[in-house]
Amino acid sequence: MTQTVKQVGEMQVRPVLSPGDQELFLDVPSVVYAGDRHWVPPLRSSIAKYFKPENTFFEYGRLQQFIATRFGPNGTQPVGRVVAAVNDRLIAREGENIGLVGFFECIDEAEVGKALLDSACDWLRQQGMTQARGPIDLSTHNNCLFLVDGFDSMPYMMMPYNPPHYPRLFEQHGWQKAKDAYAYLLDLTKPLPPEFERAYRIASKSGITFRNLRLKGDEFIEDCTAIYHLFNKAFANNWSSTPRTLEEFLEEAKSLQDIADADIFVIAEYEGEMVGFFMALPNYSPVLQKVNGKLDWLGILKFLWYRRSIDTGRVVAICSLPEYIRKLVPMAVIYLGREGGVTKRKPYREAELSWVYEDNMPSRKIIEATGAKIYKTYRIYEKIL
Repeated sequence: MTQTVKQVGEMQVRPVLSPGDQELFLDVPSVVYAGDRHWVPPLRSSIAKYFKPENTFFEYGRLQQFIATRFGPNGTQPVGRVVAAVNDRLIAREGENIGLVGFFECIDEAEVGKALLDSACDWLRQQGMTQARGPIDLSTHNNCLFLVDGFDSMPYMMMPYNPPHYPRLFEQHGWQKAKDAYAYLLDLTKPLPPEFERAYRIASKSGITFRNLRLKGDEFIEDCTAIYHLFNKAFANNWSSTPRTLEEFLEEAKSLQDIADADIFVIAEYEGEMVGFFMALPNYSPVLQKVNGKLDWLGILKFLWYRRSIDTGRVVAICSLPEYIRKLVPMAVIYLGREGGVTKRKPYREAELSWVYEDNMPSRKIIEATGAKIYKTYRIYEKIL
């Protein structure tokens, strides 16, 4: 299968085929975001791991990385990158040959963006794909979405961030909006409406019990296993989502174990069975920005020092089995999650609830009932190949 090199003036787009190309691929963000005070550099190792043979993605998918370079006074400089991927789980779920485009980073030049996107789309066509969707880094469980509104603040933990020109580069080359998603901001210094505490009282009287996530040893694995099964039941029909194995889920959970805060992770149970949860994490973005993508000995010292100042959090998921929504479990876990965050010795002052698709009205309704307001908009694009 051919993988051509595209030459546009002094700029070249080629497949990543060598260790040197891989280093240039990982270098691109530092070029694009130079001087951007809102950018949070990801850990370099966290991006590199996606392309290692042991990544379980390669059991059900395939990908090709592309790098755009330009020769300058200091030698070869990276100016953009992209990854084209085929996720067989997504194709099986949606019944269409949908390819994915992700890991997109690019300087603000239309010709560079076009060459990168053309290379990705050409590769997807060679794989038999008839449609492309992105930005999605292999699956929506990873980084996805472009920020299209709300560029004036740092992204919260594990949320995407990009320059304003990224959506324009996609739209200039025939990509169209597939779906928007929102991030809400909630002021935790203000109490929730009284209905939330009332919901907690009513749910408790109906026999539902509440506790916090257990973070130690086998108990952590037991809780995460139950969360995995509940998550699959509750979110099985999420758009563009693909199923994960328990092994994949637990691997991600373990990577977050050391930074989780049990006080803001609430579990609802009925007769010993998990029926709902409120999943929130401390917002480590300001800490990671100080580390600058490197966890060497100095980075670790900075991480430990600055983590003490965290006073914001991100609500990742509010989940309930359908039959327990009527028993007010979602409102009850929101109430307890907020209480757990504001009664700490160093209370959380603000929370982002993200992300929720624009057409997910049941979730948006309960989020908006808290008083939270939309403050960022994100988008996924599609293109017919």
